[in-house]
Amino acid sequence: MPSLPPSWSHQLCKPDSQAASQAAERQQVLTKPPGSLGQLEQLAIRFAGLQGMEHPAIDPVRITIFAGDHGVCEEGVSAFPQEVTAQMIANFASGGAAISVMARYLGASLEVVNLGTVGEVSVLAGVRDELIAPVTANLAVTDAMTEAQVCSALTSGDAAAERAASAGCRLFIGGDMGIGNTTSAAALACALLNLPPETLVGPGTGLDAAGISHKSAVVSRALNRHGSNTGPLATLASLGGFEIAALTGAILGCAYRGIPVLVDGFIVSVAALVAVRQQPDAWHWLVFAHQSAEPGHQAVLQALDAKPLLDLGMRLGEGSGAAVAVPLLRAACELHNGMASFADAGVTDKDQTEGRES
Repeated sequence: MPSLPPSWSHQLCKPDSQAASQAAERQQVLTKPPGSLGQLEQLAIRFAGLQGMEHPAIDPVRITIFAGDHGVCEEGVSAFPQEVTAQMIANFASGGAAISVMARYLGASLEVVNLGTVGEVSVLAGVRDELIAPVTANLAVTDAMTEAQVCSALTSGDAAAERAASAGCRLFIGGDMGIGNTTSAAALACALLNLPPETLVGPGTGLDAAGISHKSAVVSRALNRHGSNTGPLATLASLGGFEIAALTGAILGCAYRGIPVLVDGFIVSVAALVAVRQQPDAWHWLVFAHQSAEPGHQAVLQALDAKPLLDLGMRLGEGSGAAVAVPLLRAACELHNGMASFADAGVTDKDQTEGRES
């Protein structure tokens, strides 16, 4: 394989267990019964360990959307035409997409990386053109990407992580845009989890039952062509897409640089699965935002031992489900950092009461 980003060969950052322990101790003395804030307490403790400080913070937040078209659309696997990918890139840039609205609402920085689209994309503010090819090859009949192409996509993702680190970002959200990418993600998940397409293939952009059945048959053809017993990178090249590979590179790049990643839905979770299969320690840097309505997501989450924060029936992509979860993370940190201790507030705690009774 050609040269890969450093995040694929170097040791990843590890969470700071001492900072996490200090945060856990703080949670025990805040003016509340221990554990009464549930997962919010654990989120604050976890982010303390990831950020190496007793008082964690979520902001600044960086959102990067990777876009690319898929050759498998030749098989009629999507309810939308491929031109939509390029049109949505323009919609991201003009502020009309769901993730654009959420980025403004959150005060998060948003960038879009165009890796290759069938439709023409003009020069747009906020869009980086890192073109690999107009479209991947049809994964049902041949490898979706060459070795050089998958490495280019991984490098684009790693570079996005580097930009986030240089900007001092404390949380990274990766999003996807690419008509046909649920077919690619389902094929990847089937290969990595050794599961049949019937259990993972879903409606994507809105296919009916007949469309889902056809899509499942296309994924079966791809899996038969691909074979078995290949590593995560070879599987990614064979069945993935430019944006899925870039997301994988970004996840590894963030883990390499010590930036927590808030994982979106099905597409991004499949990229996370590839990343963890390549570098198991990447798992420590992943926080899973939500349970997608796409059928295959549950199996991927189970394989990653993930407990998503939300289940809202979302399946839009773009990083939108992750963006919706950001206020929860902010609340967890604000409560952890801002609440008074029993001693500070002059409130009698449980231990003091037990001491008097004894």
